[in-house]
Amino acid sequence: MNLKKAISTLPLAALIIAVACNKAYTPNVTVVPNPLEVHGDSVAFDVTGTLPLKKLKKKRVYTVEGTYKYGDQKIKVGELEYKGTEFPKAKTEAPTLSRRFSFAYKPEIGNGDLVVVGTNYNLDKTKGKSSPEFTIAKGLITTSRLVQNYYHVAYAHHGYNDQEELIPTNVVFYFEQGKSKLRKSEMQGEQGKFLDAFIAQKNVTRTVSIIGTHSPEGTERKNAQLADERAKVIEKYYKERMKVFNQKNWIDSIKFVTKGIILDWEPLRKELAKGSSLTSEEKNQINNIINGSGSFESKEAQLQKLPLYKKLFKEVYPKLRNAKTEILTVKPKKSKAEISLLAKQITEGKANLDALSEEELLYAATLTPILREKEAIYKEAVKKSGSWVANNNLGAVYLDMAKREIDQNQRLKLADMAANALNMSLNRKDNPEAHCNLAAVHLMKGVRTSAQDEINKAMNGASDDLKKGLMAMQGVLDIKNGKYDMAVQNLSKSGDSTVVLFNLALANLLKKDFNAAKGGFNTVVSRESNNAWGYYLLAVTAARQQDETGVVSNLKKAVSYNKSLVDKALGDMEFFNYWNSENFRNALK
Repeated sequence: MNLKKAISTLPLAALIIAVACNKAYTPNVTVVPNPLEVHGDSVAFDVTGTLPLKKLKKKRVYTVEGTYKYGDQKIKVGELEYKGTEFPKAKTEAPTLSRRFSFAYKPEIGNGDLVVVGTNYNLDKTKGKSSPEFTIAKGLITTSRLVQNYYHVAYAHHGYNDQEELIPTNVVFYFEQGKSKLRKSEMQGEQGKFLDAFIAQKNVTRTVSIIGTHSPEGTERKNAQLADERAKVIEKYYKERMKVFNQKNWIDSIKFVTKGIILDWEPLRKELAKGSSLTSEEKNQINNIINGSGSFESKEAQLQKLPLYKKLFKEVYPKLRNAKTEILTVKPKKSKAEISLLAKQITEGKANLDALSEEELLYAATLTPILREKEAIYKEAVKKSGSWVANNNLGAVYLDMAKREIDQNQRLKLADMAANALNMSLNRKDNPEAHCNLAAVHLMKGVRTSAQDEINKAMNGASDDLKKGLMAMQGVLDIKNGKYDMAVQNLSKSGDSTVVLFNLALANLLKKDFNAAKGGFNTVVSRESNNAWGYYLLAVTAARQQDETGVVSNLKKAVSYNKSLVDKALGDMEFFNYWNSENFRNALK
């Protein structure tokens, strides 16, 4: 049976009855959409009523009053009012009125009928005669309510680097003019003693980079040889000291890199910038020469002609005759097992809170999948520092718990606990993670305006990954608010989780892009072959495309995974045209 044809015949039947029994007449009424649909929080529809020719008299008023009836409940919708004085051509032009009506939707409102009663009044609305009540539309289609909630949980980074870190240590040895032999005074001096102590500590070393330099005087050949030799001398000395401290077997595990810097004025520039007994004017004279044109040796020759050269040679040049060594060692760290054990002992009161740094404590929470253990660790982190990160992550744990909670009262309690911790985080520092989590809390509690406000705040400074989670929640809000074009845009910018893809397909269905909806739901069921709701909405999409084969095949799969969908389909106005179909009923067995 075709739904629209069935409903369109109702006013005509009522017209015959009304004229015969009440001497009242009825208009020809059309309703769009028909059946009525829920979008956002309301049921909105357009009604157009046309009266028969020559029936509306100049001194009469005709009203069409609408009511939505479900079970034994009624919702008054409104009325169309035709005043004879406003339709002077009623004898030749059928009086027509159009108006948009709506009523608030509540979950308890079920399938029902939109009915009207036509009443023919005197101009002062007295002595009216009414037609029988007749149905002009069926309802309700509630497909928009099938949006799946998405709560993005945002944990702030713990700040702990769990990767290998290298620590630089620098040692500088100085040489005599024109020589590359390491003096005894250097080996026994401050730098030599420091290097010995460092090697004795048996630090895990990755690389030793040694750069030899020279002062500008001397020939190009000699300078090049000196810089390189000085670097190699320190490499040899370093290895010898390792053997002294019984580390011979570790030498091959270290990468030694030696390099000589020659014919380069940069070391001199840096020394002049550090300060010396040279005046600013003297430094300018030197810089003018070394920054000017000419070869390295010609510039050195010009420097030697300056009255200040003896001071330069005596005070600055010795600092350029060196070999600088950078040692990269592995930063000592606790193992994951040590961090986890200490965190557990802290939460149990068996270890002092100072046994781990804040970063280590926050990192420890990521090493356990058990939410109660995470909660205990984050509580200790809040005690330790009260930082925005610790408070946010404690709130995130409560939000994660709430997502998994079946009992609604307990879920709301956890949501409130999350909100308290998240507000504490924001009191410490405004941060997008806490705003995102608060948006999820408000969405969970059904407070859409607050959820929207928090999403807007979270967008400011959010990372790309966080923005994807925010877009997923924004898409849910868009569907709940009946903004399907916006939902498609926002969900398309989100991730590709099954829930996101489901909601994207639903938004396309609701905006009547059936091909996109079909493709989207097919992707959902290809990922999750037992996704009953994915198959169910494929059946709805097929029904809207008048594809009975698609309706039947997808409903069979839907009910095979979720038997409760049998009753859902039998009462779903999306399938009204198929309720009497044997194939449809067989699919639900």
